[in-house]
Amino acid sequence: MSRRLLFLLGGARSGKSHFAEQWAREHGRNVLFVATAQPFDDEMLERIARHRQERPPQWVTVEAPVQAGAMVQQALAHGEHDTVLVDCLTLLAANVLLAMPETATQDEVTAAVLAETEALLATYARSSATWLVVSNEVGMGVVPPTRLGRLYRDALGRANQRIAQQADEVLLLVAGLPWRLKG
Repeated sequence: MSRRLLFLLGGARSGKSHFAEQWAREHGRNVLFVATAQPFDDEMLERIARHRQERPPQWVTVEAPVQAGAMVQQALAHGEHDTVLVDCLTLLAANVLLAMPETATQDEVTAAVLAETEALLATYARSSATWLVVSNEVGMGVVPPTRLGRLYRDALGRANQRIAQQADEVLLLVAGLPWRLKG
């Protein structure tokens, strides 16, 4: 398998994570799963536990709610991974935003999210693994009614554009069906 970057976009419950995991099961031998979720409440704790149980036991999981690029680089230095699955850029961006001061401007939030994105892309560029990056497409809905929502939507939209620009293949998943946008 030659190295490439696959970017999987879609709405909530569109099937993007399932698609990515299925792809990794079928094509990857040594999978590094990068989990970005943080358990802020009991429901999220249950969700994370369920996802952990559903992953194949031989996959190595790295919990990387922030500084994902550095954490993946460290994991790749200690293992022979041919596939890296980042699930997901959506939560990584949210974690970055929530760590910022409430007074942060759109430019500051976008710069911080793009810094995380660039760190991931730099780690990808140094690796020999195929990467799958999952993210929500947040630009197809209404304008968020809150400042926080708009900061998030705009920053994640920029990050999605950056990943898509570098990706070899971009798929948009709708109702579990992949639509090829690039590659």
